[in-house]
Amino acid sequence: MNRNFARRAAAAIRSVPLRTGEKPSVGVILGSGLGPFLDSFAGRTVPYRRIRGFPQPTVEGHQGLLKIGTRAVVAGGRFHYYEGWSMDEVVLPVFLLHGLGVRTLVLTNAAGGINRTYRAGDLVLIRDHINLMGAHPLRGPNPKGFGPRFPDMSRTWDPSLRGIAREAAGTELPEGVYAAFSGPSYETPAEVRMAERMGADLVGMSTVPEAIVAAYLGMRVLGISCVTNMAAGI
Repeated sequence: MNRNFARRAAAAIRSVPLRTGEKPSVGVILGSGLGPFLDSFAGRTVPYRRIRGFPQPTVEGHQGLLKIGTRAVVAGGRFHYYEGWSMDEVVLPVFLLHGLGVRTLVLTNAAGGINRTYRAGDLVLIRDHINLMGAHPLRGPNPKGFGPRFPDMSRTWDPSLRGIAREAAGTELPEGVYAAFSGPSYETPAEVRMAERMGADLVGMSTVPEAIVAAYLGMRVLGISCVTNMAAGI
C-alpha cells in the first residue's frame, strides 16, 4: 500500500454515508457476467463515480455500481490488475466495504477449470488460493489501525461459510484451489500444467488480492467460482 492509502480509503468511506436503516454486515463483489444480479437486489444505488478515489471499471459486464441494502451491500464491478490499476485500486472496494460495516465478504468470479471433474457451468467453492500474479496488495507501509504486518493466511476461506453456501444451494458444491495470474492473456497450456502440479483446480485473474486484504482486515470470506470453460490444454 502506498503511504497515502489510509487517507484515500477514509475519503472513499466518507463519501458513502449510510442512511437510517442501512447496517450492512455482508458484502458481495460480483465477478464477470454477474452484473445482472444487481437488478434483483433491493437497495440504494451509488455509482462508482460518486465514490471519492474510485476508478471506473473498463471491462464489459462490470457496471461500476454499488448497491446498499439494509443488511448487505453489493459491488457491481471490480478493478482488475490487468486493466492497469495499481493494487491499491484493486483492493480499495474491500476497504470501503469494511468501512461500511461489512465483516463477511462474498467474492465471485468467472474461472477456467483445471480439475478434470469440473464442467463448464459448475459453481465451485474456493477453499484456498495460490497467488501467481507477481504482486501483493499489502506490499508497502502498513497503516495503523488496519491489520497486522504479517497476516495469517491459513484460514482465509471460511469453511463454515462454505457449509452455508451448500445448504443454500441444496446440493453438494465442489471445492477447489484458485490460482490467480495477472493477465490479461489467458494462460498457456504449460502454465496450466504448472498450476495443476502446484495443486490448483481453478485459474483466473482476480479475487486473490481482495481475499488477502479481507483476511488482513479480519473479515470472513466465501469465494464462488463459475467455471466458464476448461483451461488451456485440459
